[in-house]
Amino acid sequence: MTVTVTPSEAPPAGEILQGPGGARRRIPRIPDRLRRGGLPYLLLLPALVLELLIHIVPMFMGGVMSFRELTQFFIANWNEAPWAGLRNYDIVVDVNAPIGEALLHSFWVTCLFTVIAVGFSWLLGTAAAILMQENFRGRGILRTVFLIPYALPAYAGIITWAFMFQRDNGLINHVIHDQLGLTDSPSFWLIGDNSFIALAVVAIWKTWPFAFLMIMAGLQNIPRELYEAASIDGAGIWQQIRRITLPSLAPINQVLVLVLFLWTFNDFNTPFVLFGKSAPEAADLVSIHIYQSSFATWNFGSGAAMSVLLLLFLLLVTAVYLFFTSRGRKSADV
Repeated sequence: MTVTVTPSEAPPAGEILQGPGGARRRIPRIPDRLRRGGLPYLLLLPALVLELLIHIVPMFMGGVMSFRELTQFFIANWNEAPWAGLRNYDIVVDVNAPIGEALLHSFWVTCLFTVIAVGFSWLLGTAAAILMQENFRGRGILRTVFLIPYALPAYAGIITWAFMFQRDNGLINHVIHDQLGLTDSPSFWLIGDNSFIALAVVAIWKTWPFAFLMIMAGLQNIPRELYEAASIDGAGIWQQIRRITLPSLAPINQVLVLVLFLWTFNDFNTPFVLFGKSAPEAADLVSIHIYQSSFATWNFGSGAAMSVLLLLFLLLVTAVYLFFTSRGRKSADV
């Protein structure tokens, strides 16, 4: 005979239930503290453990390596590497020495590259998102086309650009030199000073769809009545963008610019796939410079010191940026 117990008849948790044949078992009780506030933290525990193993522990180990003279002779057991103290940091920040001078040059190249890539990515993304707000035939297809660089795997896209930048049979020289006749001879894009232009073009192409996606999502929250009222009052398109669109997008732009800055300043895949293990001097970003300093010279101690300095710089810039943006937001609320 089967007995069905409805929820109203079920015994409360923690009480002893009499089973068939006299067997007794206790209904498990969920602690009240866990039910009230501990369950979210319990659900986040797997993600926190993975974050600890994937990011925090390697970051800590890199910090320890920066205080050791870690070379290829101690790779098998890096704990036996001699203790160097702050000697690695003294070497990499000495701008009068070759290592420090090269790192400083790489830092300024990265700053210029970040300003150009982030600026153009934001500008193109904002312009495209504003244009996509109007209803016209083919708008959905055009939106999809705009998002292709963001959806395409990074390595596939960058390798395609590397073929396009080839001197003899690349598409870029075919259009610029053969078709338009803008240059006297085919240009070298992956070596020399032109490598910086090639790197910036690929980075902008890869990044601006993300800005477009974020800005387009933010525009959906702006009431259309504001634009209609402004149009009735005689405001033109530029005045509407200046007075309505950009102020309304300020919170999104604050987060977007910070994310683009961190992504671009730390970009390793673009120069590595585009130029290989040795980037030209004009396109020597900090990320690829640290890689070359570590794995080309086998001096992992100085490479780790550069990585720690890069981390501290990004944390400082992020803290200053968040301080001023939050301060400006509070002033606007007042």
